[in-house]
Amino acid sequence: MAKIINEIDSEKLCDVIVEGMKDNKAEDIVVMDLREVENAVTDFFVISSGDSPTQIEGIANAVIRLTRKELKEKPWHKEGKNNAQWILLDYVNVVAHIFHRDLRSYYELEDLWADGKKITVQDNE
Repeated sequence: MAKIINEIDSEKLCDVIVEGMKDNKAEDIVVMDLREVENAVTDFFVISSGDSPTQIEGIANAVIRLTRKELKEKPWHKEGKNNAQWILLDYVNVVAHIFHRDLRSYYELEDLWADGKKITVQDNE
């Protein structure tokens, strides 16, 4: 039976994903709280950037390792590992997006979901 994640757990999952991203020096980390957005596909987006396919893949692997270690969670779905330009880790109530810097500015997810509450994570937090 699949584990159902409640809102408190989705917040904790979001925090652990951010920590995994920071562990591998992800840049420009933003959390989009979409819980108040009508017809949102998830509770949170966590968006970050990397400078190379190797770093992007490393960030994704760090997130997967930390969420498994801390919360015994693994992504329900993964996309983008082949070219490592945009890796998506779908944990159902939290979706992590790890972009190559140039591709992130092209897709502008933060603007697309601007109705959500945007929280910028500081590098030294």
